[in-house]
Amino acid sequence: MNNVLQELYQIVEGRKNERQEGSYTCYLFEKGLDKILKKCGEECSEVIIAAKNGDKKETVLELSDLLYHLTVLMVNEGISWEDVAGELSARETKTGNLKQFHQVDKNT
Repeated sequence: MNNVLQELYQIVEGRKNERQEGSYTCYLFEKGLDKILKKCGEECSEVIIAAKNGDKKETVLELSDLLYHLTVLMVNEGISWEDVAGELSARETKTGNLKQFHQVDKNT
């Protein structure tokens, strides 16, 4: 599984370094960070809708789109899958780290 993501990363990185006419990936890099972030947000929303609708096939498709766009973002920002894996590994050792939510006293 990890090899697929690494291969995707290498392809996206290649598109950034050697622009190819007609490439959607190159288009995203040309438009810049704002466009990349917009697409990540759109794809995230589409994942939520597909999952909420209980459509596994559509959810898989949208998750794939989201991972692709997140990979473009990672390449754009110089973040590798190893960076992400390192952070996830560091979190494996943490226990009892539920975030404390701010309590609001509605009576005041």
